[in-house]
Amino acid sequence: MWGDKRYHSLDHELKSIYGGKVYRLSLSSFCGCPNRDGSIGRGGCIFCSAGGSGDFAGKPFEDIDVQMGKARELVASKLGRKPAGYIAYFQSFSNTYGDPERLKELFLRAMEPEDVLILSVATRPDCLPDEILDMLSELARIKPVWVELGLQTVDEKVAEFINRGYKLPVFEEGVRRLKEAGIGVVVHVIAGLPFEDQEATLRTIRYLAGFETGGRHIDGIKIHLLHVLEGTELCRLYREGRAHIKEYTLPEYADLIADILEILPADIVVHRLTGDAPKRLLVAPLWSGDKKRVLNTITRRLSERNVIQGSGYSKV
Repeated sequence: MWGDKRYHSLDHELKSIYGGKVYRLSLSSFCGCPNRDGSIGRGGCIFCSAGGSGDFAGKPFEDIDVQMGKARELVASKLGRKPAGYIAYFQSFSNTYGDPERLKELFLRAMEPEDVLILSVATRPDCLPDEILDMLSELARIKPVWVELGLQTVDEKVAEFINRGYKLPVFEEGVRRLKEAGIGVVVHVIAGLPFEDQEATLRTIRYLAGFETGGRHIDGIKIHLLHVLEGTELCRLYREGRAHIKEYTLPEYADLIADILEILPADIVVHRLTGDAPKRLLVAPLWSGDKKRVLNTITRRLSERNVIQGSGYSKV
């Protein structure tokens, strides 16, 4: 169904559309975040690094053409050949938190090259005013546009503890408005958040599995393992023994991913099964820094358990 995968991977989805491997170019839009500057809160989410979860993105205020050139070079050094195309991925901070006209010009420049196939914009659901939605909708008539939203959890008490800065209805309204504007929606979820065990993470997945707008699910999901990064509020709490986090072993995390995929509808594209963290900043869990080992362990566990995405999904 999905090549050699047991789940609806982004890699398979893009290859089926574009005929080959598509790579992200991690970029910066020079935007800040209302959860850092006092508009909504201070300090941001407690797990968020100084780079605004965009530690691999371009440097702030670096010209977009320079950023894209460096990002292309990084892909080429890893790949050794030309890919089928690229995703212009504005990753760090809240990339719709700014002047719509400036952002439109920036996004258009990123989309202009023929081999840039998709625009992906990471932001918050409370940073989607009408002017921004109109602008993104206009861009979506040129090339596909995705907006990535950090839900992380449906538990409001946990959301408050991690300083997410918005309530669940804000997320729901943001998704509805994005879908009505013809924009793809990718949702981020974090496993291992403070006060959350395996079942708590699965509650968030069940919520997303049952959440529809216009009769459709969200378009994609990114599943992350909570990383404790140097310099974050989470790291301070962790070292003080007050982080209240479950530290998964690699086998436990592989089993959790298997449980997630079983109940996740088959039409939702899986963009990630684990996140990336700069090794220079990673405090815990250290095993997560070996991404190849993590993905290989997950693959083996899916095979051992004969897991197929959506096999346990039931629409009620």
